Amino acid sequence: MTAATFSGADRVAELRRADRRRRSLVVAAGAAVAAAIALAALSLGAAGVSPDRVVGVLLGGGDRLDRFVVLDLRLPRIVAALAVGVAFALAGAVFQSTLRNPLASPDILGISSGASLGAVWAILGLGAGGAAVAGLAFGGGLAVAFVIWVAAWRQGLHGARFVLVGVGMAYLCGSTVAWLLARSEVREAQTALHWTVGSVADVRGDALAILVAGTAVCAIALAVAARALRPLALGDDHASALGVGADAARVVLLVVAVALVALATSVAGPVAFVALIAPAIARRLVGGGGAAIAAAGVAGAVLTLTADVIGQFAVPGFTAPLGIVTGVIGAPYLLWLLARTERTRS
Repeated sequence: MTAATFSGADRVAELRRADRRRRSLVVAAGAAVAAAIALAALSLGAAGVSPDRVVGVLLGGGDRLDRFVVLDLRLPRIVAALAVGVAFALAGAVFQSTLRNPLASPDILGISSGASLGAVWAILGLGAGGAAVAGLAFGGGLAVAFVIWVAAWRQGLHGARFVLVGVGMAYLCGSTVAWLLARSEVREAQTALHWTVGSVADVRGDALAILVAGTAVCAIALAVAARALRPLALGDDHASALGVGADAARVVLLVVAVALVALATSVAGPVAFVALIAPAIARRLVGGGGAAIAAAGVAGAVLTLTADVIGQFAVPGFTAPLGIVTGVIGAPYLLWLLARTERTRS
């Protein structure tokens, strides 16, 4: 080995250490921001609880009224917002990385719309409620993903075809949901509207436990399978040269991502644009062009929690569902991304 070889190896090792430090710093800073926003959200509201009393309750103290307000009324909503944000952001990061397309988001591809269709059909078509609605929403998301998969598969899964088929399925599911709402009674339609907008206001109890546990299991599975993301981002030929089976790795990663989307949508509805925006924010903060899975999860948690707090308290006397706020944030970003992509191509 020559000195130049050692120097080059040392340089690569130093760059990797710097990359790990930056990623760790971004994740830690994001977690701190999420904790600060959560503390503020626990304090805000008609029954105001000061931050020091909130901390006391979280540490096991506080009087009965404070404990009821913090633990029973506000904490479940905050935990739900964080878990939904993590689930959508992780799924978006996987879709965008494996399909090598910044527009490859579950809500744009129709998977969230499929879950919404399953829930709305359960409510309006079957008269179901509770766990049955969540179960059919989960099944709807998986069914649409399967249809997209079959239609896009041509001796392998190609990103461009997957996106095009997904956009078509999104329109189909959205039109079907609109038709079901149009032919239903007003009261029934109001009940089903939750599944067309996205909200964490009523996520608690068993639904919250399933959401948190399912997101944790999928995140662990994704952490195990995420080693293939960097080679896949280089293209199938390069991934194969590095010893990664491109099709098999892509299938595993996308199955986990679809499960995350279906799980979050089955509980909270289709929270728009989180899966599109959060991974992009994470990639910019981390740098290097990688998928930035952990940073994307933290960015998604901060985004959804912030949007939910804005929806509750930004306008006195008016409460906006989480999905409305993320839509207001995400629509301009999507337009900017489309314009930027067009300029790059031209």
